[in-house]
Amino acid sequence: MNRRHCASAAITLVCALSVLITPVQAFAKPVPPSSSDSGSDSGSGSDSGSGAPKKSLEEVRKEIDALYRKAGTATDAYNLAEEKAEKQSGEIVKLARAIVVGQSKIAELKSQAGAQAREQYRTGGLPPGAQFMLSDDPQLFLDGVSRVREGQQAAQGVLGELTRTQQDLETYTKDASTNWKKLEANRVKQAKAKKKINAQIAAAKKLESQLKKEERARLLKLEQEAEYKQQTAWLSSGALKEINREASARGKKAVAFATDQIGKPYVWGAEGPKSYDCSGLTSQAWLAAGRPIPRTSQEQWRLLPHIAIKDMRPGDLIIYHSDASHVGMYIGDGAIVHAPRPGRNVTLAGAGSMQILGVVRPDK
Repeated sequence: MNRRHCASAAITLVCALSVLITPVQAFAKPVPPSSSDSGSDSGSGSDSGSGAPKKSLEEVRKEIDALYRKAGTATDAYNLAEEKAEKQSGEIVKLARAIVVGQSKIAELKSQAGAQAREQYRTGGLPPGAQFMLSDDPQLFLDGVSRVREGQQAAQGVLGELTRTQQDLETYTKDASTNWKKLEANRVKQAKAKKKINAQIAAAKKLESQLKKEERARLLKLEQEAEYKQQTAWLSSGALKEINREASARGKKAVAFATDQIGKPYVWGAEGPKSYDCSGLTSQAWLAAGRPIPRTSQEQWRLLPHIAIKDMRPGDLIIYHSDASHVGMYIGDGAIVHAPRPGRNVTLAGAGSMQILGVVRPDK
């Protein structure tokens, strides 16, 4: 009965999966450049009115940038937890099905064993073959010996299979319980990461909302100037001189998919088709090219083959920032396509406009 209760509980878990599993997503954000052109921006509408000195627009830009960076790191943690939760949910479903099959098999084997026991009872405890063994006819005696042996083997086979099936059922139930605990642990991680993401994005939006219209326009220009400054420095280092390789067939498909998404909004955790976050864009692009890759930028960096920058080709993924919290797809000529951050759309940018951690190649 305990096993039956455990199995029923596992099946109940499966029924709950559709309620427990909510789609999740990933994030990314550009690195704050070391721009110091804040002298022309003497102040902004970001002060609290408490008499504290106003921050320059450049300081506000860096603060907003840092908040989105933190949100990006939390988003990767959220997406990884969600990915693991999906995997564990799938395992629970498989185990629950195995439990149902095991229960059915046990019922069938018990029925066979019961039939054998009833047959022996009707024959006074002697199997049918034993009746022939009492005969004076030599041939009937030999047939009886053979049938007794077959009956014994069949009975042992049924009992052995019954024992193995019961052991398997116990293992399935234990595994289902273990996966359920892991699933719940990842749910907790997701909830914490989601809370952190929303808090960081809300703080960034609040800062930006305190700016006047002209200041917000200037803020965007400062972002573009900072990116341009870093891209120019990267190109001046000669990094692009040796980068002249052609994309693979799959790489061309991935690039075509990614560039087709230009103009669609960034939404953290989104995987399309109407919006994307950074790793949502790159993972879906390579999926469209027939090569599934990890969902998050950190897992892409950890699991995909690393390539030297000088060996880059279109379709390769450039991972940004020391914590691998952002990713873009190299499309050639020193440019990437990426989903920058909340409030921005999928766009083209300089490959060196953010701090490069390294390059990975999905189809190596």
